[in-house]
Amino acid sequence: MRYSLAALATAIALSSAPSWAAEVASTNPAKAASPTTAAVNQAVLKALPFEDRADYDAARKGLVAAFEGQVKNADGKPVWDTHQYDFLKQAQAPDSVNPSLWRIAQLNANAGLFQVTDKVYQIRGIDLANMTIIEGDDGLIIIDPLYVTETAKAGLELYYQHRPRKPVVAVIYSHSHIDHFGGVRGVVDEADVKAGKVRIYAPDGFMEHAIQENVLAGTAMFRRGMYQSGGAVPRTERGQVDTGIGKGAPIGGTISLIAPTDLIVQPLESHDIAGVQFEFQLTPGTEAPSEMNVYLPQLKALSMSENAVMSMHNVLTPRGAEVRDAKAWSKFIDDSLVRYGDKAQVMFAQHNWPTWGGEGIRSMLADQRDMYAFINNRTLHLLNQGMTPLEIADAVKKLPGELDHKWYARGYYGTLSFNTRAVYQRYLGFYDGNPANLDPLPPVDSGKHYVQAMGGAGKVLELMRTAMQQGDYRWAAQLGNHLVFAEPDNKAAREAQADALEQLGYRSESAIWRNMYLTAVQELRQLAPQQGARGSADLVRAATPTMFMDILSVRMDSDKAQGHDMTLNWDFDDLDQHFALTLRNGVLTYREHSSHAQADATVKMSKAVLDQISLRQLDFPTAIKQGDIKLEGDAERFKAMLGMLASFQPTFNVVTP
Repeated sequence: MRYSLAALATAIALSSAPSWAAEVASTNPAKAASPTTAAVNQAVLKALPFEDRADYDAARKGLVAAFEGQVKNADGKPVWDTHQYDFLKQAQAPDSVNPSLWRIAQLNANAGLFQVTDKVYQIRGIDLANMTIIEGDDGLIIIDPLYVTETAKAGLELYYQHRPRKPVVAVIYSHSHIDHFGGVRGVVDEADVKAGKVRIYAPDGFMEHAIQENVLAGTAMFRRGMYQSGGAVPRTERGQVDTGIGKGAPIGGTISLIAPTDLIVQPLESHDIAGVQFEFQLTPGTEAPSEMNVYLPQLKALSMSENAVMSMHNVLTPRGAEVRDAKAWSKFIDDSLVRYGDKAQVMFAQHNWPTWGGEGIRSMLADQRDMYAFINNRTLHLLNQGMTPLEIADAVKKLPGELDHKWYARGYYGTLSFNTRAVYQRYLGFYDGNPANLDPLPPVDSGKHYVQAMGGAGKVLELMRTAMQQGDYRWAAQLGNHLVFAEPDNKAAREAQADALEQLGYRSESAIWRNMYLTAVQELRQLAPQQGARGSADLVRAATPTMFMDILSVRMDSDKAQGHDMTLNWDFDDLDQHFALTLRNGVLTYREHSSHAQADATVKMSKAVLDQISLRQLDFPTAIKQGDIKLEGDAERFKAMLGMLASFQPTFNVVTP
């Protein structure tokens, strides 16, 4: 049995370009922007207020020390390299990048130590997220220690080069996404946490959601996340330029997790940490299921976590997750506006750059409140008129009023097209109400019928090329998708589809849409999907036996299991946790805190042994042979069950059958 929780470590599944990305670029060179794409991008310059350069000043404000160069891991390999984005230094956007996206890509490229206000500093631009450092009386309080330990450690060392070397006495996890806690061991020692020298604060439900969000669908989320991040796409003006909320995530680093010592459980809680007053505002169900904002009354500083960043966010992330609640998101932002709008003089988030001044803070909070409320309400308005998800997405072209010209409401990360469909899904599900779509043909069968109906592959290729000559790449991509799924070995079809998607990527204002298009382009041009996922021992150890049982149930191959009904007792004696498993009708179910009176077999093991198996340091046969796992009853039935489990690999095809 090859069971792994490695997908837990992907969390948001963003990673920087692999070392072989440059080789890919040379063997599968990106093509130039077409004249129609160049014209579309040039039109953006006239549609948006590019003369407003205030954000360029804000993104550099308070710079204490710039960071240029690399962060390396223990093997001496680069985890982060600021120079991979040197191409962004040219002022004018090339034809291959939407000028609005180029703008935020330049802004997010500012890297170093910044002073936000008195006693508040941020490390920005050396990881996907920001690390905030607050100076207390007898030590430092860190909000969100980045994605990996290497960048977190480098960021703290950069701070120490310019500020007093006080110890870290507290860490705050703003929410349950991995880029906001994965580097914790780079700034604190777990021994100090256990000794009470360091406190770790997190919102209620943090551990459950930090682990569980990506467990049951973790493999698929990782694969889709690689598309979202553009992880295999070279960093060039024809490749990955940004993610909208940051440059990207480090690659090859160490992901860690230390459990919180203090959970914030009340809607509002006040704590004195190292002489600094903190007011925590829980915001569950917004950008993350477990999230909180923080207000520092003595410093008049408001941290909005990831609830109000310099971009429209995702109501449903393309990598996959539970649909977020745009209505609740809007209301929590309004609560922050009411509670802190007349008090705060600086507002910062865990991505992008801060906002200074009460008027600017109030305007941004009100605008972002209106943005999420509009997405929710307008979608409901139109779906109640009978419009379908695709019709709504096509109808809602822009935000109302002045919102559409506010840079922090642009769709660099989330998009109106995707978010309106997410709201529809939240309220009505994926079905659009048309019975013709109750039981549609799958892509391969559908593609074959469409290609035949249009006169064969040659005719479809002709139609695609005509559409591309006219700049109608959306239609070309729809045609190409049918053709590729009908004839996946048709090289001309794959090349044409890659060409169409490439131009759509070049036009995209959304960084992650660009990344998804360009990742598809590379795979259509014969690049094999990236192998594997990065694992984290901390995340695996934090996963509960219940989560293991959930994944076991998902991995059961019902076709193989039918006709092999059995009952098992599975005991973790060290935790005093007992499970009664039933395999019946090819379906594996379990009851927690229960045992079968007469099970076919009983499995006894410790959580530590399970962790070793999950980390692939041990397998079941060896563990049984060594006595680490004790079997009672019919051992062959248990071994037979293991043989019915499927192994998931995050390399399945996405843009081909």
